[in-house]
Amino acid sequence: MKKSSYKKMVINHARFHLALKNNFSTDERKYMFRLTINLKSLTLSAIALGMSLSLFAQESPKEEDFFKILKVPAPEGTLLEVGGLAMMPNGNLAVSTRRGDVFIVENPTSQRPYFTKFASGLHEILGLAYHEGALYMVQRGELTKLTDLNSDGKADWYQTIASWKMASHYHEYSFGPKITSDGSFIVTTNVAFGNQEWWRGVSNEPYRGWTLKIHPDGKIEPFAAGMRSPAGPGYLDGEVFYTENQGDYMASGGLWHLEKGDFAGHPASLRWSDMPDSPIKLTVAEFDAVVDPMKVKNETGGFSKPENVANAPFITLAEAKKQLPSIKLPAVWFPYGIHGISTSEPIEIPDNFWGPFGGQILVGDQGQSKIMRVMMEKVNGVYQGASIDFRSGFQSGVLRMVFAADQSLFVGETNRGWGSAGDANEGLQRLVWNREAPFEMRTVKAKPDGFEIEFTKPIDKKSAEDLTSYLVSSFTYKYHPVYGSPPVKAMTHEILGVEVSDDGRSVRVAISDPQQYHVHKISLPGIREASNSHELVHMDAYYTLNEIPSGDKMVIKPKPVVAAIPVAKTATAATKTTAAAPKPAVKTVPDEAEIKTLLAKNTCSACHMTDKRVVGPPFTEVAKRNYTPEQIVELIYQPKPENWPGYATPMAAMPQVPKEEALKIAKWINSLK
Repeated sequence: MKKSSYKKMVINHARFHLALKNNFSTDERKYMFRLTINLKSLTLSAIALGMSLSLFAQESPKEEDFFKILKVPAPEGTLLEVGGLAMMPNGNLAVSTRRGDVFIVENPTSQRPYFTKFASGLHEILGLAYHEGALYMVQRGELTKLTDLNSDGKADWYQTIASWKMASHYHEYSFGPKITSDGSFIVTTNVAFGNQEWWRGVSNEPYRGWTLKIHPDGKIEPFAAGMRSPAGPGYLDGEVFYTENQGDYMASGGLWHLEKGDFAGHPASLRWSDMPDSPIKLTVAEFDAVVDPMKVKNETGGFSKPENVANAPFITLAEAKKQLPSIKLPAVWFPYGIHGISTSEPIEIPDNFWGPFGGQILVGDQGQSKIMRVMMEKVNGVYQGASIDFRSGFQSGVLRMVFAADQSLFVGETNRGWGSAGDANEGLQRLVWNREAPFEMRTVKAKPDGFEIEFTKPIDKKSAEDLTSYLVSSFTYKYHPVYGSPPVKAMTHEILGVEVSDDGRSVRVAISDPQQYHVHKISLPGIREASNSHELVHMDAYYTLNEIPSGDKMVIKPKPVVAAIPVAKTATAATKTTAAAPKPAVKTVPDEAEIKTLLAKNTCSACHMTDKRVVGPPFTEVAKRNYTPEQIVELIYQPKPENWPGYATPMAAMPQVPKEEALKIAKWINSLK
């Protein structure tokens, strides 16, 4: 059969389905159907032509169909525990490592990039930038400039621009620099941990747990405080941002917008608020009067580790801000275990890159080895916005990212000290776009009564006008010295109405009772693409609603009243037989679909996989311990990290997991023996 004839038949087949969708007349539908019934006999001809009949029953594309992950070949024996990446004007890529080396990579986007060691002997480089002919990096205790004086491809001059004190604690990392518009450098610093109170973040030296602005002459200007583990400083569209990791006082990961004098929430840095150059005057005593430090003496005279108690009174970050105005709320929360567990660098997608996503923000995650996409807006002068999953499946934890001129994204990776998903401990990979726009939520914006969602492609209006295509719920977090927080004050919001734009590119959704300061989960399981009925690549967005905008609300049309259908009073014999039928047996062990939902909902899959070690042990190893289901439930609620000494990150208590669901998870784990 000729290709042209086959193509014509394919077109007719597509028209038939379109006819059904658009309610063509019966005669027209019959005619279209007759044109398609011969397709069965054409299967062999199609194969002979090298064509696939999957045209007619395609699955919805996934993220990997649009963005391919490629490995950057490195010289044999080279360990690229990447701490920093920087593109140079000539197209070369500079790479710094946690082991203290700096490499220059020529032709980095080719199949055979060439690596040259530019510098070595440095101290855990966790940030790199190119500026005015030199490379700048942040070591643990200083901002360093590297210069090649004789143009031989190696650094000859290692110059300290600025330095700050350390107390030699392993957790005293420093990150950056990011170059500002005035040529200054933004640097963030980690806190250490206490001795007896090993879980509590402390600032043993000035400016630990701070964001610093370092001027070109080396002067250090304290800029903002309240950081715990700020792995991702960012300079986005001329403003300072940073990403935070979950921990004590930090309910989950998030993206903060910082202005001078802001306090992001962790109190360790307040130890230095009385220094003459501190822009923050909040004291530790003033803070503790509002947020209980939970210092409880134990029988040995030391302190007991604070634990989450499900029914105990608590305060939220927004509630604390009413009494402590210097607190800065995150622009975007990243729900723990859903959108990352160790959020890292935020970078801006150039306006002319990646089609519909130009100008938006990417945020890496070190623990789950993936990247999220963030879109923000300003409402009442406050940044807020949504996060959406973007690309997972990297070989190790995503720490640093930088774009090349060909629009590919270099991704620097490491898992040392934290653990991460993936098959490797380190790596350098590239993310390459195939130049096709995936079907995604492009933007999510707040409205007085809900949200407006713009899509990358036109949507099917019938699916978009169906209120059951949408699900919206919300939650917030506790603000306390416990490691992280479960979601609290959970709500489900009724979908009141929708309005679809004429071009099918956006939809406005009105919901009941939007909650200020809550994270709103916006799910679109029923939305379909107009041209081929594909599902969204990612159906869920998480919008942090710091401010509810003013303006007109949607006019809600009254729902039609459906007349009740009378029910016959006398049951037939068949009805009686059916009613008497035995109920199906209740499953004792969840099937694959149910357990996947339970593990994702309760964030178990953030740290555990079935048969592979990640942040925590694989479920198969837990099964080998021969715990009873009830014992596993108890360990979910009150973990015992001492039972797993080979894992660096202790599991947080999870009392928020419903007991019925915890028991199902426990029985499934034991079924893996």
